[in-house]
Amino acid sequence: MRQVVIIGSGPAGYTAAIYAARANLAPLLLASSVEAGGELVNTTEVENFPGFPEGVMGPDLMDAMLKQAQRFGTDVRYEDVTRVELDGDVKRVHTGSGEVHEALTVIIATGSAYRRLGIEGEDRLSGHGVSWCATCDGFFFRGKEIAVVGGGDSAMEEATFLTKFADRVHVIHRGDSLRASKIMQDRATANPKIEFHWNSRVEEITGGSLVDGVRLASTSGGADSRLDLDGVFIAIGNDPRTELVSSHLELTEAGTIAVDGRSSRTSIKGVFAAGDVIDPTYRQAVTAAASGTVAALDAEHYLAALPAELTADAKGDSTPGEAAAAGATFDPSGRLVGQA
Repeated sequence: MRQVVIIGSGPAGYTAAIYAARANLAPLLLASSVEAGGELVNTTEVENFPGFPEGVMGPDLMDAMLKQAQRFGTDVRYEDVTRVELDGDVKRVHTGSGEVHEALTVIIATGSAYRRLGIEGEDRLSGHGVSWCATCDGFFFRGKEIAVVGGGDSAMEEATFLTKFADRVHVIHRGDSLRASKIMQDRATANPKIEFHWNSRVEEITGGSLVDGVRLASTSGGADSRLDLDGVFIAIGNDPRTELVSSHLELTEAGTIAVDGRSSRTSIKGVFAAGDVIDPTYRQAVTAAASGTVAALDAEHYLAALPAELTADAKGDSTPGEAAAAGATFDPSGRLVGQA
């Protein structure tokens, strides 16, 4: 039996693993067999993660986090979780290989997925002019001509933000009116850098190694057209990956896992959640990493309060909670060696 099982990787999962492993809780991290590392694996250069003044490639950042978690003893397995049993003191996590992992605590760090258009060129040019995050990638489009696809609040927010960098921002929307709130509509329509393309659907994103434009189809019977661009930002929403736990845990109106205040505690004792799966607003690598820290510490404190007879058979090299005590120190390998 494990003390901690972490479901999901990315900044939240890997950071939770680093903290749990340094606390000698010997975590098991179940990364997806096809999506290990989360959304950052599909990006190119990341310039806003602290500690990298020259930027870092998304896959390199995730690989570094993975190796750091493994250095401290995290057992990482590239398996897909198919089912969970979260009630009771002992949780059970089932994987596609048929294994069942028992644990006293489970951290859910399954992230979220940006909604895609499902068109030609979208995946091929991801990170090469196609983006789902203006905050992450807007800086790369200084003086460029770009488009934002969508008509809701997030699309208007992205378009307005991108005018700080781009010379012109084209908003492409399927309908003849926006779904965004009035204040967001007014802000976007009043911006001289934003141009609207109504009743238009993106049929294809074109380009060789970089985006060079989009092919548009009319939704109102008009003629098809082409728009020359340097970049395309897709802002049609995102979905937290809660399918695994939606029938077990309380969710918010936004569809994310509900947690208690600023903690990672979910509606079931011993189950914690971190990263984009609890965050409908910020969805940044650095906030996900911080959330993973919270989840690991919350899990450690929970374990420390459990009866000794329950934790006796759980895998780990120290009494739960030792590393959280004031003055805990570690040797160069990350093992707890003493307390002040």
